[in-house]
Amino acid sequence: MKPRFHALKGVEDILPPDTYLWRDIERKAMQAFGPCGFEEIKIPIIEHTELFLRSIGETTDIVEKEMYTFTDKGGRSVTLRPEGTAPVVRAYVEHNLATRPSPQKFFYRGPMFRYERPQKGRQRQFYQIGVEAFGVAEPGIDAEVIAMLIDFLEKAGLSSSLSLELNSIGCDVCRPDYKAKLREYFGGRLSELCPDCARRFEQNPLRILDCKVERCAALKQDAPLITDSLCEACRTHFDELKNLLGNLGIDYKLNPRMVRGLDYYTRTTFEVTTNLLGAQNAVAAGGRYDKLVEEFGGPPTPAIGFAAGTERLAALLQSTLKAPSPSLFIATLGAEASREALKMAVSLRRKGIWTEIGYGGASLKSQLRKADRTGAVYVFIIGEDELRERKAKWKNLKDGSSGEVRLEDAEGFIQNAGQRLA
Repeated sequence: MKPRFHALKGVEDILPPDTYLWRDIERKAMQAFGPCGFEEIKIPIIEHTELFLRSIGETTDIVEKEMYTFTDKGGRSVTLRPEGTAPVVRAYVEHNLATRPSPQKFFYRGPMFRYERPQKGRQRQFYQIGVEAFGVAEPGIDAEVIAMLIDFLEKAGLSSSLSLELNSIGCDVCRPDYKAKLREYFGGRLSELCPDCARRFEQNPLRILDCKVERCAALKQDAPLITDSLCEACRTHFDELKNLLGNLGIDYKLNPRMVRGLDYYTRTTFEVTTNLLGAQNAVAAGGRYDKLVEEFGGPPTPAIGFAAGTERLAALLQSTLKAPSPSLFIATLGAEASREALKMAVSLRRKGIWTEIGYGGASLKSQLRKADRTGAVYVFIIGEDELRERKAKWKNLKDGSSGEVRLEDAEGFIQNAGQRLA
């Protein structure tokens, strides 16, 4: 029968065993972030719409086409968060986190929402793991954050399939000159641009460089490069970052056409890409945003961060998925045996041992088939005879060995067996 209800288009359920893989990705992230001093911050899923208009930029695809925005019952315009940086910056300013020692380092994880065309690696509800570091202008923090990202991806087992791309998009000093060069270049080609880019030409020509429409992508190939327009301070910052990455042994390739899809970036931008996911090749991306805290009403505060897409990481790691299984399945015959099994199972579970019980009064053969399907390592068999003798028959479903164990020794047996298997 067709289900009465189903998930919305672009919104997917994450089910076992995939949830184990997702949990492992988050665990590897925290293993990488913890030693670097990044602490977890929980940010709301819903924010005032103005927060994203001010930070992301009104001419970006996210704001123009993709945000889930609506009026709530109080008449306020609110938006499901399309990205995590703006809410973290809002929290940083609202709670006066600038008073903490610099750099202030945070990470977050959870769902984001963008109304996009669903495809492989791109959903309307998608998940990110992100970090933000506040308070340091030197390129050393850029190198630190990038090195931490690479460490995370290596811990997850992905280093061989990934590539780091690097760019600098300048600052308020040098970007106006670069925008003028873009207007000069695209000015004679306005009729060839898509309608969105023709409109963006005056408002923010950098957004043309981020357009995915085929004819715009072709036109930008001969456009001026931002790296040719960097001021001395931005060039020095970028050169030092490249030196630091080289000193850390981190390989990268320059991509002077990478501007990222958000307006708040300044100077450093970077992406980690793969050739294994088709068109949606970005696995993680980020950059510096030195003006956003001040724009939100906080003190002048340099900052840098990145976000990694959990779905895309999971897709790359799917072949490594090893879902856990029960250590023990207790098959029972009779009501008294079932009560003994429940008592044993609860005790083992309190010690962290995954234990399942053969409920339902099924035959022993049926219970053993079920034990095998669960992937359990050991099965205990307890019936009337076993209860009378205070013993359980056991069998290792992996190697076929078998024997008997006294009921009072059963917990120690399975605990020691677990230690041998670990």
